[in-house]
Amino acid sequence: MHIIGVYNIKGGVGKTATAVNLAYLAARQGYRTLIWDLDPQAAATFYFRIQPKVKGSKNKLIAGKLDLDKVVKATDFENLDMLPADFSYRNMDLRLEVAKKPTKQLLSLLRPLSHAYDYVFLDCPPSISLVSENIFRAAEGLLLPMIPTTLSLRTYKQLLDFLDGHRITGLEIMPFFSMVDRRKRMHLDVMESLQASSSELLQAQIPYASDVEKMGIHRMPVEAFAPRSFAASAYQALWMDVQERLR
Repeated sequence: MHIIGVYNIKGGVGKTATAVNLAYLAARQGYRTLIWDLDPQAAATFYFRIQPKVKGSKNKLIAGKLDLDKVVKATDFENLDMLPADFSYRNMDLRLEVAKKPTKQLLSLLRPLSHAYDYVFLDCPPSISLVSENIFRAAEGLLLPMIPTTLSLRTYKQLLDFLDGHRITGLEIMPFFSMVDRRKRMHLDVMESLQASSSELLQAQIPYASDVEKMGIHRMPVEAFAPRSFAASAYQALWMDVQERLR
C-alpha cells in the first residue's frame, strides 16, 4: 500500500484538487484507492458529494479503538473510496497529544487497510502541527503543490528545515508547480529558479485553469467532466511523474 500525502503549509495552492484528481486517476487505472480528507474544511469530501461527517466517537478513532474501515464511504467512482472529513478534525492535534505514540498514530490507523487498498491519498490541512508530523511519518511520498511565487519558495524551505530538524527520513519529497500562469513574469522566473536548484522538482505543472475551478460546480474530478481539457492532461502528466518517482 502506497501512502501519499498532499500537503503545503500554505492554503489555496491547489492541494485538494491535486489529491482528488490523482486519487481518481489511480482508481481509473484499476488500483484500489482511498482518499482521506483530513482537512476540517472538507473540500475533498464536498467534491465527492459525501457528507462531511464521521459516525461514531472521534476520540475512539484517533485512539485506534474505532476501525477506519467502519467509517469508509464509497464514492460514485469504481475502485475509489473516501474517509470523509469531520469538523471535529480541527481538534485532532489535541486528541493526538494524549494518544500513545502521538507522532505515529495515523500510520497505526492506516496499517490494517493495507490488504484493502493499493494507494491511500491524504488531503492534509495547511499547517505545521502534530497532524502534519503524523502525515510525514506515515507517508511514503509527499506531494507539494506550489504556486510560483517567492512566498512558496520560502514555505518550501521551511518544510525542508522542519523535516531535517525532526529527523524525518525516508520520505520522498515531490514538489511541483500549481496554478501556473505563464503570462506572469514572476511565475516564469520562480519556476526557472527552482528548476535550476532542486532535483526533487517534478516536471509536470498544473495550469491556472477554469476547469479546475469548475470542480466545485460539477463536484467531481476534472477528468470526469472535461477529459480533453488542458487541466486533465496536466493531472495525467503529474500522476505519471508520481508513479515514476515512487518506483
